[in-house]
Amino acid sequence: MDKEKEDAALDETVKMIVANVIRGATEQFIALQKKEKEAEYVAKNIQWTTCKDFTVERGRQQIEEYISTWEFHESWLHWSEFLCEEELTYSKMYHYRVLWSIPTRRKPIPQATASVYFIIEISKIKPAP
Repeated sequence: MDKEKEDAALDETVKMIVANVIRGATEQFIALQKKEKEAEYVAKNIQWTTCKDFTVERGRQQIEEYISTWEFHESWLHWSEFLCEEELTYSKMYHYRVLWSIPTRRKPIPQATASVYFIIEISKIKPAP
């Protein structure tokens, strides 16, 4: 009979510990969700070049510089390329693509990629002095 009382007491203690752990984990999860909702995300920017100093290569370098302000996992690799130049009446648009992937040792050629496209528009009109 003592064994049954000990088992019952142990069972009760285990239930209490498990309930406390679950309650604590739930409270922590709710607190993290609240913190996430209240978090302010500030989009970082860079000092972009002027229209007169712009070149296709400078545009690609600036896109790389801008991407360096992003937060992403180190396993993600990217490659940027100039696609085309589009002539408009009062400006030129330069189209770029940044290709993202996660190559691995087992699969160095990625099974999937993601692309981010950028357009840099350079005005042909000079501002008034």
